[in-house]
Amino acid sequence: MGYGVPAAIGAKAARPDATVVCVDGDGCFQMTSQELATSVLEGLPIVVVIVNNGYLGMVRQWQDMFFDERQSQIHLTQHLPDYAQLAEAYGGVGFTVEREDELEGVLEEALACGRTAVVDARVDAREQCFPMIPAGAAALDLVEFPDEVGDEKAVAAA
Repeated sequence: MGYGVPAAIGAKAARPDATVVCVDGDGCFQMTSQELATSVLEGLPIVVVIVNNGYLGMVRQWQDMFFDERQSQIHLTQHLPDYAQLAEAYGGVGFTVEREDELEGVLEEALACGRTAVVDARVDAREQCFPMIPAGAAALDLVEFPDEVGDEKAVAAA
């Protein structure tokens, strides 16, 4: 958690001609957002797309699935901090996407700007991330998205 932005900066430094896009959750982004300064100061234009559901989403998902929905200390907000303004404060460019139909145009703008850019893509707070591997399990024991029949618990992969 928190690996995305520094890894994107390293990838851009290693391959300056490559297009580098980091897709990060809002909680993960907050762990290393200050590294936007490094990206700007070193002239390493990356694009960070924040999947902003206003929660520590993976932690909430684990608490829901494995701890009978006993949630603790997972709620952030979609508006604080304002990630687009944060990008601007670091000398980058910031964008906010409220609707799915805005995303493609904003991504094109972010990729074309030639500077460090942050796209705050606000998604439904109930979004989840699959597949996932439960604590202490092997990669073969990954958990996939619940089936379409309304199963509230995830289904283990065969």
